Amino acid sequence: MNLSGNKILITGGASGIGLSLAERFVREGNTVIACGRRADVLQQASAKVPSLVTRACDLATDADREALFRWISAEHPDTSVLVNNAGIQNWMAVTDEDFMARARQELAINVEAPLHLTSLFLKHPALRTVMNVTSGLAFVPLTKVPVYCATKAFLRSFTLSLRELCRPRGIEVIELIPPALNTDLGGKGLHDHAPPVKDFVDAVFAQLAAGKPEATFAFTEALSRAGQDVIQPIFSRMNQLG
Repeated sequence: MNLSGNKILITGGASGIGLSLAERFVREGNTVIACGRRADVLQQASAKVPSLVTRACDLATDADREALFRWISAEHPDTSVLVNNAGIQNWMAVTDEDFMARARQELAINVEAPLHLTSLFLKHPALRTVMNVTSGLAFVPLTKVPVYCATKAFLRSFTLSLRELCRPRGIEVIELIPPALNTDLGGKGLHDHAPPVKDFVDAVFAQLAAGKPEATFAFTEALSRAGQDVIQPIFSRMNQLG
């Protein structure tokens, strides 16, 4: 994709990976729209990136996704890039009393939202690029976050199919595959040991500039090429099995 001169919608763009991507895209000469559920977090993002356009939106609901698309179509018809970044991560066991309620929440945000938005934006005449943010946990699941891992494996599989389906239309489909990064995903402090988001974004932009359809970083670079002989021992170590 061209790294400048775009208008870009980033879901979950007010914090974490989404905000770091927004900052970098703005520096590269793009207009960025960030949507998120929390108005206070969107305000903080605007204070950090003054040119950021923000929109409050609960991506867990069909109605808000459709309202977001109508707003983009009316107010920002030149939006050419959709970044499906919003995601939640619930640390839980299948035996928890609230397991299904929390699982449905993850499925709504991590699976239904990117599918629904993609289907809507494929009707948007200006669309040129869809960028989906998956995870290294799509390759090797962490059993403490079982549904999150499954949603990211789903999104990766969908992205691979979408790339081929969109190719005849000239729409580029890119996958960003982060490892654990120092964000508040899953809860404050859980990922304090992880690399900073900026390092991931720097690596991503170098790969985007090179025209790569998948952008990896550190741990996920090796995972994206690994077979089961490599993945199974990593799974056992991550989950303290055997």
